[in-house]
Amino acid sequence: MFVPRKSSRNRIREAEVGRRNRAEITRALSQGQVTRRDLLKWGLFTGGGALAWTHGLNPFVKSAYASIPTGLPRSPLFGVLPFTQPMLRFDVFPRVPNPMAVFTPTPTREANTTQRPVAAVLGGGTGPVEGRPPGPIWAHQRWEEFLPQIGIEATQRGARNNTTYNPEVAPQHNSGVGAGGDIPLKFHPGLPTQAANSVWTFNGTIPPKLAIARYGEPVLFRHHNGLPEDITQNNGFGRHTISTHEHNGHHGAENDGFTGAWFYPGQFYDYHWPIVLAGHNTINTAATDPKAGTPNGSGGITKIPGDWRETMSTHWFHDHMFSHTSENVYKGNAAMFNIYSAIDRGNEGINDGVNLRLPSGTAKDFGNLEYDVNLLLADKAWDADGQMVFDIFDRDGFLGDAITVNLQYKPYFEVERRKYRFRILNGSVARFYKIALSDGKSMIQIANDGNLLPKPVSLTQLDHIGVAERYDIVIDFSRYTIGTKISMVNLAEHNDGREVSHDLSLAEALSGDSNDPGVGKFLEFRVVRNPATPDLSQVPEVLIPNPDLSAIPVVRERLFEWGRGASQPSNDPITADPGEWGVKADGGAMLAADFGRITAHTKGTGREVWTLRNGGGGWDHPIHVHFEEGQILERDGSLSNVPNWERGRKDVYRLRPGGEIKITMQFRDWGGMFMQHCHNTVHEDHAMLMRWDIKESGAPFLTPLPTPIPTPQGVRFQDPTVLPNA
Repeated sequence: MFVPRKSSRNRIREAEVGRRNRAEITRALSQGQVTRRDLLKWGLFTGGGALAWTHGLNPFVKSAYASIPTGLPRSPLFGVLPFTQPMLRFDVFPRVPNPMAVFTPTPTREANTTQRPVAAVLGGGTGPVEGRPPGPIWAHQRWEEFLPQIGIEATQRGARNNTTYNPEVAPQHNSGVGAGGDIPLKFHPGLPTQAANSVWTFNGTIPPKLAIARYGEPVLFRHHNGLPEDITQNNGFGRHTISTHEHNGHHGAENDGFTGAWFYPGQFYDYHWPIVLAGHNTINTAATDPKAGTPNGSGGITKIPGDWRETMSTHWFHDHMFSHTSENVYKGNAAMFNIYSAIDRGNEGINDGVNLRLPSGTAKDFGNLEYDVNLLLADKAWDADGQMVFDIFDRDGFLGDAITVNLQYKPYFEVERRKYRFRILNGSVARFYKIALSDGKSMIQIANDGNLLPKPVSLTQLDHIGVAERYDIVIDFSRYTIGTKISMVNLAEHNDGREVSHDLSLAEALSGDSNDPGVGKFLEFRVVRNPATPDLSQVPEVLIPNPDLSAIPVVRERLFEWGRGASQPSNDPITADPGEWGVKADGGAMLAADFGRITAHTKGTGREVWTLRNGGGGWDHPIHVHFEEGQILERDGSLSNVPNWERGRKDVYRLRPGGEIKITMQFRDWGGMFMQHCHNTVHEDHAMLMRWDIKESGAPFLTPLPTPIPTPQGVRFQDPTVLPNA
């Protein structure tokens, strides 16, 4: 992907010319000035979805100075060295009690259609203040039953200094960095400040944001769109319309961040997250089981309905704008979400027979972060001026050459001699990570995709972490002496965004010889002191067993094949320019995404068994099914091929080249329209995504559900297309 480190000046100059030429076309495409069909017509784009093989445009044609491909220019480091800045802990969103009384305007069950002026650049006239589609179908389900108790408010906006930083830990637990301050949006203090429209994050600041909630505590997340009204003000990539997906929230579709329910600059969208256990209506309905519980604020447990074996812990939320998810998430639309429960309380000192006492801290009843650390991994790239860049034309999957942790280039983190929990999120576009410690010692994996495993797994190397997967691990630093430095190392080498080309040995990854700049050390731990108080945390031999679904009847089996060569028979102007990736359902045609097409209608009872098949041998697809976690029954035809770290509940399923997975799920408690898609977000955008609906949800849901088509002046609806075997 990138020119070799020791390339000549001519080669580097040539690569920069090619990058700038592509950037001009990228800018025009991202701003809607041209379409992919225009580029095909002009000969700049191939039918297979790649840039034309033209010197100075495509990075993989022969160089004018040598017979090998030019590659992309590497991101300049301006003299910056790795591990010379402290890693900043996540910036915790303020939790506002009783948002029904505090938020203005007051949150409502149906979308707020109060009119406001619409800017001329968006068509003028008036439009609703809330971008949520109007009417009873998009009203918050079970609103009165789960009225919001906590409010979180954020604005998506361009880069600015962070003057309100609050990691909710003391400086000694944040490598010496305290709250407040004045943090510019830079990937390193020695790198240039990002321009306002180079990066779009929650509140426009770094480090990334963290939301905190506990079960039984409904949350109202009010998301304002503060992005530029003029679509051309994006510094070359990113779309100013957004839709926020809480990945993998158990709530109604109106709060899922449906890819076709985006909202515009100047609007807000109220997302209602009830934070209930799955099976709320059918399991433990009398709320008698203390394991199905939540911290009560005083060291005790409030019992709640539902299945405690469905407890979730580490979530995230991000943009899901149709055809522009990769650009917007890469640009900064990503945050993490810790959910606490009686089992995973975030207080290691409470020994009540229910709390697992995982590494966290003891100062608060729940949600202690001192020894519970969120890590967002994302590869980035920037141009000669230090401004972040993205290549829309890399249809296999964009790779950056600079690995960031919490949006910081190769930082260090100070630790004590005790156990820490790290919640690792792969927030990249296409890159897989395979993590080891630089000394080869073990880590304990306790969770995958936000779900605690049935049993912990001790590993010296983690499996590949696919895009959107979350691996929770525990590292015991008590085995090291003060002054020791240990690093997290990436062993997964990419040649392109299709798949991992090689898993390197630890020695190979540390040698610096790989042509992939993403290989090697990316986070340094510095052991700086003994803990001031005893380490009360533990990693029990049993965490959360899987639900037993054997007695629940299978009402439908389905086969979904993921591949290239897709068509899209649709007259919908929104989705009529899709790209080449697609999904084939139950032996039908390979179809590119159309959010107005229903590929599967599921029942609200029983369970289904889905087979997810990789239709090609040259790509690795991490497939995400919205709304419900599943259990893997088979990988490539056998349960024996499913490793221990995949035997818990999951919401992202890595297919591997030519691979196949069989999963089982049940759909309960909520209804509406949902999605499944490849979470290589370039594949998703072009257009490896399909819609499925829960059809037996009762009034006001219709069958089929009408498709929303947003405009700044309001949402219109159109009848969907329903595949015959849905």
